[in-house]
Amino acid sequence: MAAEAGVRVLAAARAGGAVVVGVREPGEYEAGHVPGARLIPLGELPVRAGELPRSRRVHVICASGSRSAPAAGWLARAGWDAVPVAGGTSAWQRAGYPVVTGARAGVA
Repeated sequence: MAAEAGVRVLAAARAGGAVVVGVREPGEYEAGHVPGARLIPLGELPVRAGELPRSRRVHVICASGSRSAPAAGWLARAGWDAVPVAGGTSAWQRAGYPVVTGARAGVA
């Protein structure tokens, strides 16, 4: 697994079309998430990981980083190039980056 990525790294990666997966619960995701992030709750990751491309780095984000690190570790052990986002969505918002609400991934 790659070291944690900061929110600035994630913002730059998103500009290049990065894959972002949110591992929070649906209600948390709907309350505000990184634009374009795909929701796969942590508990569903083992059965839904196949939805993620293996050919590109996957940025894994949660609320604060406590769920994204084990999720990224699991993905890395299973063969993905996965990196957790340091500080999660909370750090993303504190840095002034946009979030979208609702159940759809949205783009901004």
